[in-house]
Amino acid sequence: MRSVVVPATGAGLESVTEFIDGELARYDCPAKALYQIEVAIEEIMVNIESYAQLSDDDGVEVRVEVLDDPLRVILQFLDRGVPFDPLASADPDISPEALAEREGGLGIFMVKQMMDGVSYAYEDGKNTLTILKNLG
Repeated sequence: MRSVVVPATGAGLESVTEFIDGELARYDCPAKALYQIEVAIEEIMVNIESYAQLSDDDGVEVRVEVLDDPLRVILQFLDRGVPFDPLASADPDISPEALAEREGGLGIFMVKQMMDGVSYAYEDGKNTLTILKNLG
């Protein structure tokens, strides 16, 4: 797996996106899949920045691995923030009525809908959120 460590602030988002885009460019990643991955990166990085309670000196490590047969990408987001499993909550009500009253809070739900796999673990003092996207 290749990785990059970025600040746990909004400044890290652009670096992560550029890093992942560069990795996927070598595999002729379909535009739709790339867009979905970029949305997922943004939602995950915003959640880490907003809820992990990290200091300005803390970083987020993002790992990427592209696997063949079938072609797919695995991304891992690791941070030393407070333990939090974003997958533990029930999916939100997305009925038109509920959406009309809702302000945000759909990020992880969107990630789960766009990716082919999402998992969470807390090990060795680190939150690790892993996403999988099939590219083939």
